[in-house]
Amino acid sequence: MPLRSDWSQRTCSIARGLDILGDPWSVLVLREVFFGNGRFDAMKSRLEVADSVLTKRLAGLVESGLLEKKAYDDGGRTRQEYVLTPMGEDALPVLNAVTIWAEKHLPAPSEQAHLYVIHSSCGNPTTSADTCTECGERLTGANTSWHSRSRSEQPIPLSTASRRGTPA
Repeated sequence: MPLRSDWSQRTCSIARGLDILGDPWSVLVLREVFFGNGRFDAMKSRLEVADSVLTKRLAGLVESGLLEKKAYDDGGRTRQEYVLTPMGEDALPVLNAVTIWAEKHLPAPSEQAHLYVIHSSCGNPTTSADTCTECGERLTGANTSWHSRSRSEQPIPLSTASRRGTPA
């Protein structure tokens, strides 16, 4: 029996979108790939997730067209890493919106537990998911950074479909 219903054919756009982006593990996998952390072992370590859960979410995101596999050589054998597709990159405002909402309404357990959306072009944090509240420019993967003190003292430029970041 499936864990949940298939909403892919619903007449409501929100329901169809949630069919892909409504699973917390899938959104957290996308977060890792935006951070440039697309290798299975690195994601597993950062997410503290079981192999079976991560494998299923990665397969679903590939099947849905948000991620694709890219071969890399680890110094002895060819392995696969996951990278964003343009469709996956278009999910950025959704992740930004969740981040901004959580920062506004939910307490962080520590100072290290904050995540801020930064418009890299002007260097300012934003409180909008798709437009910089300081300069008005549209936010994209190429001009957005996330600042997570648990990862780095400096904002981390996001990986995009056209620019591959380095693992953070």
